[in-house]
Amino acid sequence: MSVTLNITKTKVAILELSRPEKHNAFDSHVINELIQCIEHANGLDIRALVLKTEGKHFSAGADLGWMKSMAGNNYDENVADSEQLAKLMHVLATSPHPTLCLVQGAAFGGALGLIACCDIAVATGNAKFCLSEVKLGLIPAVISPYVIKAIGERQARRYFLTAEVFMAEKALDMGLVHEINDDLAAAQDQFVELLLNNGPAAVKSAKSLINEVANQDIDAELILHTAKRIAEIRVSEEGQEGLSAFFDKRAPNWQTAAKQ
Repeated sequence: MSVTLNITKTKVAILELSRPEKHNAFDSHVINELIQCIEHANGLDIRALVLKTEGKHFSAGADLGWMKSMAGNNYDENVADSEQLAKLMHVLATSPHPTLCLVQGAAFGGALGLIACCDIAVATGNAKFCLSEVKLGLIPAVISPYVIKAIGERQARRYFLTAEVFMAEKALDMGLVHEINDDLAAAQDQFVELLLNNGPAAVKSAKSLINEVANQDIDAELILHTAKRIAEIRVSEEGQEGLSAFFDKRAPNWQTAAKQ
């Protein structure tokens, strides 16, 4: 197994790709393992999902041996292979849990899709990125919806076409990552603590709210929808507990549970 999934006592799922000898490149087997682990995690009662890799580099993208084998496949076989990669991106991007991605070293090709699919991304200062597909006569097709959402169409027009390498500071500027921190373990602890301090149902609801509201016209229907969403959670058990704790000047029960 190249992929492991471990659940901490605080209900945080740690998903790790351990293929350092291949620079954590992925092939069909790794993709299937990642899908299975993420789908399993998506169905669990957890507070967050952390995606990380072992070794010097986050991921070199597609495994060269796998790419060579796909080049010999026909069109239908290539579609089937690509659909699995598309499924991986989808199950990660649509996870109901908050997701955190930790990036070190090189992140090339499809690896940028994994980063863009996560809610929060942190990279080390020496991390470098590249949408390298056109160098091989290919295109970043499957990852494009997620990467373009993360960096915007204008940046995609440059980096999809030039396949130039860019560093962590540029990734931060364009919104691919949220923070630069050379201590990824400390960054993991920082963001996990922030997430555990918040209402579990509220965090999941806030995540789904983003998907419902983003890029929508602010019309009467959307205004009513958002009013209903806040009313629903305000009268919920967690909403009542959060408000009571605030006015009573005490920690809400989910914070107490997270420290046990």
